[in-house]
Amino acid sequence: MVSSDILNKAKKYCAYQERSQQEVRDKLYSLGLHKSDVEETLALLVTEDYVNEQRFAVAYAGGKFRIKKWGKIKIKQGLKQKKVSDYCIRYALNSISFGDYRKCISEIISEKNARVTEKDMVKRKAKIARQVISRGFEPTLVWDLLNDAD
Repeated sequence: MVSSDILNKAKKYCAYQERSQQEVRDKLYSLGLHKSDVEETLALLVTEDYVNEQRFAVAYAGGKFRIKKWGKIKIKQGLKQKKVSDYCIRYALNSISFGDYRKCISEIISEKNARVTEKDMVKRKAKIARQVISRGFEPTLVWDLLNDAD
């Protein structure tokens, strides 16, 4: 049986911000719990809705997109690192509006276009595309929007 002190610590940890199951599992191990206690505590937290993988995935994807301006590829990698299920990853990525997504890419392209000093148009576009793609946006979408910007 898990002590109420440990359970309260875990509840506070989860109430502070959305957490993935893996983050909670790591925290419980850092508190010195053994595997059976960790899994029991995690099951309680999931039952009481302190931990919800789908809610975490949507919050993570939305935050990384709106605040850090990450693309779906980079967000997907981040969620995979946190061991979020494929279903939750797909759900979270689908929660990002396609219109907002395209608008974000266009804004980044405009921002990069203002900063790039390259005169040769082909090299200039390649440089901008490389910078935008490195943020995790899909290459085909980036190139489509880059070519539409002409």
